[in-house]
Amino acid sequence: MAIVDPVLQAIEAVSILLLGAKLLAELFARFHIPEVLGELTAGIILGPLYFGGLLPFRTSLVQVNQIVLAFAQIGAIVILFIAGLEMPFRDFVRGGIASFTVGGIGVILPFVGGFTLFLLLGFGSPASLIVGTALTATSIAISVETLREMKHLNTPEGKLIVGAAVVDDVLAVAALGVVGSAIASGRTSVDFLYAAGLVGSVLLVFAALIATSLLIAPRLTQSRIWKTHGSTEAVVTALFFGMAAVSETLGLSPILGSFAVGMALAGAQVVQRMQDYVEKLQFIFRPLFFAVIGAQVNLGGLNPELAVIGLILILVAVFTKFLGCGLPARLFLKSKKAAETVGAAMISRGEIGLIVVGVGVAQGIIDPTIYSLVVITVIATTIISPLWLRRLTPSQKSNSAPVKT
Repeated sequence: MAIVDPVLQAIEAVSILLLGAKLLAELFARFHIPEVLGELTAGIILGPLYFGGLLPFRTSLVQVNQIVLAFAQIGAIVILFIAGLEMPFRDFVRGGIASFTVGGIGVILPFVGGFTLFLLLGFGSPASLIVGTALTATSIAISVETLREMKHLNTPEGKLIVGAAVVDDVLAVAALGVVGSAIASGRTSVDFLYAAGLVGSVLLVFAALIATSLLIAPRLTQSRIWKTHGSTEAVVTALFFGMAAVSETLGLSPILGSFAVGMALAGAQVVQRMQDYVEKLQFIFRPLFFAVIGAQVNLGGLNPELAVIGLILILVAVFTKFLGCGLPARLFLKSKKAAETVGAAMISRGEIGLIVVGVGVAQGIIDPTIYSLVVITVIATTIISPLWLRRLTPSQKSNSAPVKT
């Protein structure tokens, strides 16, 4: 058997997925359907299993190997850097209480919902803990891109969504640490003081990332320092990738590091120049990010019983996040429509949920079938969120009340 070069596989996959994503995004846009759904659908159709495994083809043109996954991760890092550029640190701090309230409840309610559902279905505590944790984290990249596409990112509710999604992601990482520690030690319950301490340490690490970015990024990007063409752009790229790597090393999601650098540069002189630059970067990496998510869908192994469980899991994932984020948002925004927008935008799940169930499979805590159910839930929520937002957009007011803290 001939040995296939993984680099060549990645080149072919990137070419096919990128072209397919843009073709379907173009088609969807002409029918006023969010482009992100076209990019996701391209991944499902063109992925290794073809149409999510529903067609019995054995040979695939696309293989999602580690190199392709790295391209997708770069896409998420670029998207979150752009989101940071559109949220100055002072705006993030100003919405602090609202962001922590919405993000916190938006983590707790889905965790309780997923954990309780799988306990009632007869799965053990370890598997239920894994599924509950997988439902906690909103996909920031998907929410941000949908809001930007609808020109809704700079509204009060848009800023609350981004702030709450960042808090949500940080707390989800802390929850993963707590649950992972409990499972590793054989416990089926979690000590409250230990959990609180771990959450506090994760928040401190994120605060340190922001402080470091605020200290370094504006100083290193001053125009008087860099005179050769493209130097500023190269330095900024090195900064947000470097901070993403630091964030990953410290146990957080790498996208939080790139977000911190973007937020640090939001008030700098180079902000408009950087926005123009990274917008071009995301022409390539953003579609790949969404297409790769779609390419991991496997519907082939589902039977009627598992399909029912999957449907219930999707409903729990949707409504626990919608209510968990939308109800507290109503208190801060004083607007039902704005609160619905927050709830709908926070529904989509992403990479952290996939990481959680991936760890569960690797440790033998859950089987591949449960993994597939969670992946399908991630895809379903990713589709539902932009469609729901699109329905809300025509009647959405742009003069929502400011976020109160």
